Amino acid sequence: MRHLTFRDALATLFLLAIVVPYVGYLVNGSMPFVQDPRGMAAVGLVGLVLCFIAWGTGIHSTFGKVMAGAGIVSLGLGIAALLIGAEGSAVVLAVFMATVVVVWAVETLSHADVIHAKA
Repeated sequence: MRHLTFRDALATLFLLAIVVPYVGYLVNGSMPFVQDPRGMAAVGLVGLVLCFIAWGTGIHSTFGKVMAGAGIVSLGLGIAALLIGAEGSAVVLAVFMATVVVVWAVETLSHADVIHAKA
């Protein structure tokens, strides 16, 4: 079993920077600097991009290509939530946030060798 790296810890901090405001947004209806679904989508997009930067590129294997595809789908959902705005974006925003967490979880479990990805 490999140990997680500083990059994984950094990506986890970026994920927390997305999830904590989202939970607060769900509970209170707003957070500092996040007043509506469009603002929450923007926070999520910035955090997702920072997670990708923290991990770097590793799309040489089939697993890496699948994860890159999942990240692109998540990015697309975030952009859709941002463009839709306040009307009807709550579901898209929730799916976007869920995909961000799933991508982070699978990527982190892979880095820890809990999930054994084949080349």
